[in-house]
Amino acid sequence: MKILVTGGAGYVGSHACKALTRAGHHPIVYDNLSRGHRSLARWGSFEHGDILDRARLKEVLAAHKPDGVLHFAALAYVGESVGDPAAYYRTNVVGTHSLLEAMREGGVDLLVFSSTCATYGPPLRSPIDEDHPQQPVNPYGATKLMVEGMLRDYGKAYGLRWAALRYFNAAGADPDGEIGEMHEPETHAIPLAIFAALGRIPSFQLFGSDYPTPDGSAIRDYIHVADLAAAHVAALDYLAGGGAPVALNLGTGTGTSVLQVIRAVEAVTGQRVPTTPCDRRPGDPSALVADGRRARALLGWTPGFPTMESIVTSAWQWHASGRQPGDSE
Repeated sequence: MKILVTGGAGYVGSHACKALTRAGHHPIVYDNLSRGHRSLARWGSFEHGDILDRARLKEVLAAHKPDGVLHFAALAYVGESVGDPAAYYRTNVVGTHSLLEAMREGGVDLLVFSSTCATYGPPLRSPIDEDHPQQPVNPYGATKLMVEGMLRDYGKAYGLRWAALRYFNAAGADPDGEIGEMHEPETHAIPLAIFAALGRIPSFQLFGSDYPTPDGSAIRDYIHVADLAAAHVAALDYLAGGGAPVALNLGTGTGTSVLQVIRAVEAVTGQRVPTTPCDRRPGDPSALVADGRRARALLGWTPGFPTMESIVTSAWQWHASGRQPGDSE
């Protein structure tokens, strides 16, 4: 199939393009490069454009006639969404509406959406399954939840075939070392710990050491980016094969504390990670762990990098190579 990949020059989107290509599909990257990097768009065609530009979307859809869409294009920083919610509602909600309308006018009815566990809000139980109440506590999570509602309504009214994949903590890098994380600013724990080990930043900031967890630090479910990419290809094939619209969690089902992440980085790199204790960040829950059994059952998908060591090893190989945001090829 030919697949339009919005945000395909970003972190998860670029890995999905590689996975699509390996599976025999042809990706068409559609990205405005405001957060993505042209150097990450290495598979398939590239089209520069914004999801808010419906005319440009229609032009690209008409030129390539894709069979479906993987939709990654979005703003995705929780703290930024609190300070500038207007940008998040515009890009994530209005932008997705623009995409859905362009798809409807262009006769494209298959979409896999990059959603998030932030739609759940504070966990009422753990692990979190897909039936957990969705009560987001920040604009980022709220915008993703609104898009999920749009998908349901478009499915009922217009026959849109959709899947919403709710990520937990994306991590790691391409095992072949071809692409990886290039965020600016970087906010993810694993690359920040690696940066501290490499001396690129003075220290790793440990936000909270008094959580009700075994070691006092927050626990998260880290899922390798290559596994996320594989799940998107599996969801695409599931929908193309007649699967019903669905929302699915993507996680390993295993929680890892921030201190365990630091120890893993030290073990893999052989370098000490200098750490600065900080207060908890407002709204950070003590633990977020996925119940991912539904994705495994429906998609036949199993994480190939289930251990923290395997995730950190791939990330270390990428970041130690010296790549920085803004680098090009």
